Order: sequence, then structure tokens, then C-alpha cells
Amino acid sequence: MRLLELILVVLAIGVFLWFVVSKTKKQKMIVIGLAALYIVAVLHVMVEGPRWQMVFAYLVPFLLTIGMLFRKQGRRQNRLLRWGGYGLAAVYGLVMVATPLLLPVFSFEKPTGKYPVGTETFYLKDENREDAPTIAGGRELMVQVWYPSENQQGNRAPYTKDVGPITKGLEQALSIPSWVLSHLRYVDTYATEGSQVSEKADTYPVIVFSHGMTGFRNQNTFQVEELASHGYIVVGIDHAFDAAATVYPDGRSVLLSENQLTGFEQLDAHMDIWVKDISFVLDELEKWNRSGTEGDFEGKLDLEKIGMFGHSYGGAAAAQMLARDSRVKVALNMDGTLYGSEPPANGFAKPYLQMNGEKSIDKAAFDAKLDQAVAQTGKSRASYEAFWDESQTRRETALHGGGYTMTIPHTSHMSFTDFHLFSPLLENKGEQIEEVHHLINDVSIAFFDEYLAGKATGLLQEQANKHPEVGLEAPFAP
Repeated sequence: MRLLELILVVLAIGVFLWFVVSKTKKQKMIVIGLAALYIVAVLHVMVEGPRWQMVFAYLVPFLLTIGMLFRKQGRRQNRLLRWGGYGLAAVYGLVMVATPLLLPVFSFEKPTGKYPVGTETFYLKDENREDAPTIAGGRELMVQVWYPSENQQGNRAPYTKDVGPITKGLEQALSIPSWVLSHLRYVDTYATEGSQVSEKADTYPVIVFSHGMTGFRNQNTFQVEELASHGYIVVGIDHAFDAAATVYPDGRSVLLSENQLTGFEQLDAHMDIWVKDISFVLDELEKWNRSGTEGDFEGKLDLEKIGMFGHSYGGAAAAQMLARDSRVKVALNMDGTLYGSEPPANGFAKPYLQMNGEKSIDKAAFDAKLDQAVAQTGKSRASYEAFWDESQTRRETALHGGGYTMTIPHTSHMSFTDFHLFSPLLENKGEQIEEVHHLINDVSIAFFDEYLAGKATGLLQEQANKHPEVGLEAPFAP
């Protein structure tokens, strides 16, 4: 809970207990307690902002005011009714405390690198695209850049400015009512908006990030800010119509396409759209670097050192770019099934790291869900078995030639994003999401430092030694 939220809840419990339990109820003390409740509630709403998870705390001063006005002094109350009232009050108090704790205004940890982090968001339009969904001709994208900053002067950027459309998109994808996550508008990051690119280095390596299908460009803020603080310029893309929402500067927004893609045939073919999105963004970065047409990036992008990472379908896109675009030198795939063109038989011949969620590659867990999946979709058990076999074959093929793989214990597909920060209820049994994020960041930085920035050798092996539980290895190294 935020500070004023915590004070309000503690004060509400204290005043309520005084009102109900104390045998020396002094009118003056109750009035003072109620006045304090009202003052703290107003301050909280004005300073921190209201959210629906606090509604039970907001109601306490009103309920106590009504109780005080209509209480009849000296009247003996039925014992059963009195204890029943205590029970209801206890349940009410439990709900009042639990609701904001289970859906918190969470905080990101401060990035550990030597650079402050800046961020800017840009609108891009590929006029020549006719192969992708559009609402105004051409392919319109939104990209956000996180970068090493000269200082931390300026406003801290919100987690996302597009909470309304994004929560609507997540409702469409996950059946979570949009109002449930409306409090995300209060989550801040450590990046400052529009701050100057750091002059401590002449240029900085570039890493492109792609979200998962139904995700959004900010979904890995825990990771992109950490990378930027260590000297990388990170470019996150909203893949329009596949992102939860894409919001353009003129206020237009598009949510997820209603065409639900499934299976290798459809998702392999669809990958071309994402590959062309990413290639177009790289083309635009080349223009920025030459002329400084966008932001403060003229001459600051080391386009000889471009890497990519992504989650889920975005991780598959990273692997595709590694295979299909010579500008991409390294790729990190976080729990992504390898859709698109099948991996080369001998691997990518470039540095590649596959991070796996433990539950994602657990065949027993897959089998346990088969009956439910068959009943819901009408597809045959054999088709699901074939999908599993193909996904594992592609995963193994991609590791040929020296590709790295690792599996993080107690994790599932969404552990590689910010989503498990949204509520402790989302964490897997045995999972501590902050520690999982630390591990992901440690390995990601070591991977990019060694194979993209070329800072030192042996950095990834150091992480393998530090975290033996993840089994970080290159099983088919020459």
C-alpha cells in the first residue's frame, strides 16, 4: 500500500475498534478520530489519487458517522446481535486490508546500472505496407525508447499513459474486467521523460524489444530500465492489432484483432508482419542516427551492435530477426515457441539464448491440461500432441551450433514479464517474482555485455556458476 493508504487503513481500524469495543467511549475522542479519518482520506485522494481497491476504507468514516448519530446511549444490545456485528466487522476489516494488498500500486526496483534512464515515445508510419492491418493506410506503429540519460531531471514516466485502452485490450484477451487494473495509472517508473542522452559514451548498443501476443511495449519495464541503466538503448515496439492496445498521438487507438490465430500454420505465416515491423523500425533508427530527426539520438546509436529480445511471440520474433536480418547480431528469446520460419538445421550461427519457464516445458503439466483444451476448442488430442512435438523439435534445433538454454525453477509463461507484480495471487507456488526478475536481469545483462557490447568474455559462464539451479548451458556447442 502507498503511505497515505496505509495510514488511512490503520487509522480506520483503530477508530472503529475504539468506537465498538472501548467501554469508555468519549464523544470528543470519537469526533477527533473521525475528523482525522476524513482528513487523511481527503489527502490520500488529492495526493495519491483514489482507486476502487480502497473503497472499503473510504466508507469507514461515513459508516461510523452514521453509527454515532443514530446510536442510542444506555440501551442494552442483544448479545447474539452484538457478537454477530463483531463478526461482520471483522470480515469487513479483512476485506478492507486484503483488497489493496492483493491488487497493489506496485513499485519497480531502482535500476542498478551507472546511468540514469530516460525515455521517449515516437509514432512511426510505413507508407509502403499493404500486408498488415491498418486503419489509415500504411502500417502505423508506436515505439518507446529507453536510454542512458545525462541526468534524472524531469518527471518520472508513468508505467503507461494508455491504461484505459490497454486494460480494455487485456479484458478482451484475458477476460479480466478493465476496471480491475485501472489502478495501473498510478504506477511510476524510474525513467524520466525527454531527458538528454548521456554524453559519457560516444555511442550505445541498441536492443529491440517485442512484447508477446496480446501484450504491450511496457510489459517488461523491470528489464528494459535495467538494460538502459547499463548502457543500452532499448527500443520497444507496439505491434498494432496484436498488442493489447496501440494508442496514437491523435487519440486514435486500436485493440487486439478479433481474428484469433492458432497453430503453427497461422502463426508461422503471421510472423512476417512482425519481422517487417522490426526491420522497418531498424530502418528508421538508421535515419535517426544520421540526421537526428527524432529525439536526441543523432550519432548516439551504435548500429553495428544491434541485439533483440522478446517474450513469447516476441521472443520468436527475436529469433526470426536473428536468422533473417544481418543487422541483428544476438537474440534472447524468453519462453517463446519458435513460430515463423523453422530454425536453420545447424542453429543460428549467432549468439542465441533461450530462457524457459519451468511449467512451459513440463510435459506432465501439458498433458494435465489436454482434456480441458480438447473440450474447449474441439481440436483432437492428436493435434495437441503434434503441436508439442513440433515446438520441442524447433526449440532443440535452435540450440544447435552453440545456442544457450536455461530454465528458471517455479516459473511459468508470464513470469518473464511485469504481470506477476500486478498481484501476489499471480505468483506460482515457490516463486518470488522479485528474485526471478533479478535473475533474468543478471543473465540478460551478462549475455548482451559479452556477445553484443563485447565488454568481456566468460560473463555468461559466471552467471551459470552463480545460478546452477537454472542449468544455463549450450548443449550442442561445437
